[in-house]
Amino acid sequence: MATAKRFEDLDVWQRAKDLTNLIYKHSTDGTFSRDFGLRDQMRRAAVSIMSNIAEGFESQTQAMFIKYLAYAKGSAGELRAQLYIARDQGYITEEDFNTMFSTAEICSRQLSRFIQYLESQPNARRVREEGATYDVEH
Repeated sequence: MATAKRFEDLDVWQRAKDLTNLIYKHSTDGTFSRDFGLRDQMRRAAVSIMSNIAEGFESQTQAMFIKYLAYAKGSAGELRAQLYIARDQGYITEEDFNTMFSTAEICSRQLSRFIQYLESQPNARRVREEGATYDVEH
């Protein structure tokens, strides 16, 4: 697995960003845009996926990173459940449902594999400090 220097380098974060943009795109118009509860909850769940990946990446330990990846995976499941409601209410087409649902499933699988990979590392509890600089000249 290639070493990522920034969370933006992670494929799973890129996919989560794409998913978030899809959710925003499809919840902007029509009756979906006026169902504030579902629209906002779906947007929050999508944003939560990418935000938890980023927050975990920036955390101090791999154990914390794994914890945040698990939160992101939970948000992906929440979003998939909400997509059923959006489809059943006629807010999105079957085709749009399939596209977003598939993207959320792929995110979830990527997160599972990433968690398994990190848990298999012998240094999973170490503090990540390589490349850190500390300016004490103030």
